[in-house]
Amino acid sequence: MNDEFFSTDSPLKKIVITGPESSGKTTLAAALAAHFAADWSPEFARTYLHFLSRDYTQQDLPAIARGQIAQENWYQRQNPEWLFCDTDLTVLHVWHLWKYGETNPFIEEQMFARRAGFYLLCLPDLPWQPDPLRESREHLQALFTLYEKTLQQLDAPYGIVRGQGSERLQNALFLLQHLK
Repeated sequence: MNDEFFSTDSPLKKIVITGPESSGKTTLAAALAAHFAADWSPEFARTYLHFLSRDYTQQDLPAIARGQIAQENWYQRQNPEWLFCDTDLTVLHVWHLWKYGETNPFIEEQMFARRAGFYLLCLPDLPWQPDPLRESREHLQALFTLYEKTLQQLDAPYGIVRGQGSERLQNALFLLQHLK
C-alpha cells in the first residue's frame, strides 16, 4: 500500500483508529499524534454522551454523526499533514447495526463519502477497562468481526493493530510506515 490511498487533491493523510470498546483506540490515537507531531480528533460520541442527561436512543446516533463530521472538518481545516481520528462514522455504523439491527441511511452514506486514507483496526486483545459508556464486554470479538466486515464493504485500506503497551504502538507504526 502507498500514497495512492490518499486523495491527490489534498496532502492530508487521514488515519482512523477504529474497533470495539476498550481496544485502545484513544491511547493509540494520542500516541500516534505525538509520534508524528500531528493533530488527533477525539471521539465525539464521548463528549455528546457525557453531557446527555438521559440514556441515549437510536435517534441520537445521527446527531452524534453530525458532531463527528463537524469536528473532523474543523481539524481538517487546520491543514495538517496527518490527522489521526479516534473513531469515525464506522463506529456509529457498527453500533447502529449491532444495537438496533439495522443501518442508518445518513450514517451509511456519510461513512462511504468520508472514507479515510487508512484505518487501523484495533484487535480487542487488551485487558478490559471499565467505563460507564461501555456496553459490550462479552461481545468484543463479534464486534471486531463486524468492524472488519464494514471496512471490507467500504473497500477501505486497513491494518490490524495488536499487542500490549509499546508493542501496540510499534505495530501501528509498522502498518503506517509505507504511508509517509
